[in-house]
Amino acid sequence: MGLNIVRGLVVVAVLLNANGALAAKTAKATKAEESPPSGRRLPSKVTFHKSPSEESRAERAQRLKRECKGRPDAGACLGYASR
Repeated sequence: MGLNIVRGLVVVAVLLNANGALAAKTAKATKAEESPPSGRRLPSKVTFHKSPSEESRAERAQRLKRECKGRPDAGACLGYASR
């Protein structure tokens, strides 16, 4: 019976030690994520500019309707082959 108590205490000690190590590791990870790298600034806002050669939604729909006639209704032609 005394051996079971010792085993139980050892298991509890190992689990508490593992939990403390995990908490310390997590604290270091969150601290590193919060501070940005020194000397570099993060962008405040990213904007995307449309290219003049980019097709509109209506133009894309017309092109797919034209190109997908007679093809299986799958892949890029999904929804356009049956029109």
